[in-house]
Amino acid sequence: MFDVENIKQAYARMSKQMKDFLLSDKSREFFIFLFFFFVAGGFWLLQTLNADYETEFSVPVRLRNVPDNVVITSEPVSKLQVRVKDKGTVLLNYMLGRSFYPVTVDFSDYKNSKDNVIEILSSRFSKSITSQLKNSTQLLSVKPDTLEYIYSTGVSKKVPVSLQGEVRAGREYYFPDTIFEPDSVLMYAPQSILDTIHTAYTEYVNLQEVSDTLVKQLSLDRRKGVKFIPSTIQMTLPVDIYTEKTVDVPLRGVNFPPDKALRAFPSKIKVTFQVGVSRFRDITADDFHINVSYEELLKLGSSKYTVRLRSIPEGVSNVRFTPEQVDFIIEQVTPDYGY
Repeated sequence: MFDVENIKQAYARMSKQMKDFLLSDKSREFFIFLFFFFVAGGFWLLQTLNADYETEFSVPVRLRNVPDNVVITSEPVSKLQVRVKDKGTVLLNYMLGRSFYPVTVDFSDYKNSKDNVIEILSSRFSKSITSQLKNSTQLLSVKPDTLEYIYSTGVSKKVPVSLQGEVRAGREYYFPDTIFEPDSVLMYAPQSILDTIHTAYTEYVNLQEVSDTLVKQLSLDRRKGVKFIPSTIQMTLPVDIYTEKTVDVPLRGVNFPPDKALRAFPSKIKVTFQVGVSRFRDITADDFHINVSYEELLKLGSSKYTVRLRSIPEGVSNVRFTPEQVDFIIEQVTPDYGY
């Protein structure tokens, strides 16, 4: 526990030391210095603020009277950057809380614009902005110099979502699918733009060495004059690990005359490939086709055929053959006409 008596003694000592300091000659000199320092600082500040300066303020922009069947498809300007010049004392008054009334754009004044595009010069709002400034304040510039509104009168279409960028799985992994939720979005735009866009691309994505299922929220890539609803989607990249499998696939002859038959040595090809663990049991020898036509063999001019796959199942990679070449003969046989 605290010793109350010791605390009282310490407090008494500190009080005496402070009192002695305040009544000393050094203390008086310090306070005199401090007084003149603040007086000089005040004069300097008044002199500085009396000079002319330039600064920027924001003036809100409001769009009103937009009909229910109209969708603004461009990113509307929410504020104007106004550059002004005046004495520092006046500009300080603006900075210390003076707010500006918004300038308004009445959609009904421009509803018959060409190609569903409204363009308004910002200089048109100079009078409204100047009326909110003091008489001594000079309006230097208003940015942006043009307000642009692109709109659609309810015209839309549904477009699929597609990934934009580069996504690579880690070694021995792969993506069996890319899932978007939703997989398509509504696109609003003027008809002239609507006809030229058929896909909603995501923002650019660069993901490397992905080794676990990935779920990511992505914004759709913005296009001038286009509004996507919704504007964000969820991308899921399920990750599977590769394993190796070998199947025996027969070499079959096609388009042979009834009295001819193909004899290959060996007659089956060992096909080794990589496939995801989740599809290991689904992929069988029936999913591969090694066919060779009668005409192709006649053109070879030799008794060796280099194996080629006619089709590879989806999700299969790194396919290898054993052997890569087979010996063959075209055998004369008695046609079977079913008698």
